Amino acid sequence: MVHKAYKFETQILPGGKLELTTPLPPGCRVEVLVIREETEDLTADVMDMATSSLEFWDNPIDDAEWNNA
Repeated sequence: MVHKAYKFETQILPGGKLELTTPLPPGCRVEVLVIREETEDLTADVMDMATSSLEFWDNPIDDAEWNNA
């Protein structure tokens, strides 16, 4: 599967809403990562994003399954 990256710069609207126009067809599934520009330490923000979903894997059911695989 080939992934193509697009970069857009925009502002967050009232209510936390984000709007942008892309060259992608309607109904196309995408993943959105948001990085604040005024952040001084971009590396820390990227690390926070990368590890924010790790808690999903930290559960006893997965631990038992993987330990017995």
